[in-house]
Amino acid sequence: MPDLFSGVRVGIDVGGTKTHLRAVRGGQVLADRVVSSEGWRPADTASAAAFLTDLIATTLPDVALGAVAVGAHGCDSARACEALEAELARRLRTVKCLVRNDAELLVPACGLTAGVGVVAGTGSVAVGRDRWGEPVFIGGWGWLIGDEGSAPGLLREAVRATMAARDRGDAPDLLAIMLMHSYDVAEVADLPEALAAEAGAANWGRRAELVFEALHGGSVLARTVVDDAAVSLASLVRGMAARDVDVRDIVLAGGVILNQPSLFDAFDHKLKTIAPLSTVHRLAVDPVVGAVRLAERLVAG
Repeated sequence: MPDLFSGVRVGIDVGGTKTHLRAVRGGQVLADRVVSSEGWRPADTASAAAFLTDLIATTLPDVALGAVAVGAHGCDSARACEALEAELARRLRTVKCLVRNDAELLVPACGLTAGVGVVAGTGSVAVGRDRWGEPVFIGGWGWLIGDEGSAPGLLREAVRATMAARDRGDAPDLLAIMLMHSYDVAEVADLPEALAAEAGAANWGRRAELVFEALHGGSVLARTVVDDAAVSLASLVRGMAARDVDVRDIVLAGGVILNQPSLFDAFDHKLKTIAPLSTVHRLAVDPVVGAVRLAERLVAG
């Protein structure tokens, strides 16, 4: 009778804040562990590979591995993924290994073999594969200059919108009032300095909820900010189509797009004008499911 712990398939989703490992054998989950991503440095291949192998060793000691698939936050190019994959395979020796960007887990997690993963949460990015199987990344520039539709991106654009309204001579609307109250400033003109003083994805992102609260309260500016964010996210899909990526299936993930119906509905509406034949899927499982499925495909050849 075969050993239950031989040929274990391991999927790992390394996110910006947490890392999720799941190990399965014959459909049975043998391990499911979530740890902090503190210490994860994807730019340092040796360090990143050590992070992964240490996690595997402490979670699955003395277990024969069949395949390991990783969705790695910060591996934003084919070269970076290949370098980490090679180093991970060297350390694990005979184990089959695969490394992808963490956003590439969304499509297999949804049970699909092709499509585009779109994330709008702490950051925003779209990832897919072109007709030649090469990875395509669009967006993901970071909270300072990009990531439109993400939590920090929404807050940044909200402040820009209130400043533009001030320049037009408009009286502060509800969005501006809520932002001034949140930052404890008396003038709209003080918002940029307050924003800069608390720079960072986490600091900006935690105030993104104000945009939606203002929208529900009737703020015209907030409606514009949310609509513009939806246009930006839909444009990621347009860019994918222009680069020969199959966009018939779009898998959405991220706390902002999944938890804010007004943004999701606006995105869905904009997407219908850009890619009317696309089907939108809301990710309903943990992304690590996609990593496990990729590991299973490795074994299946």
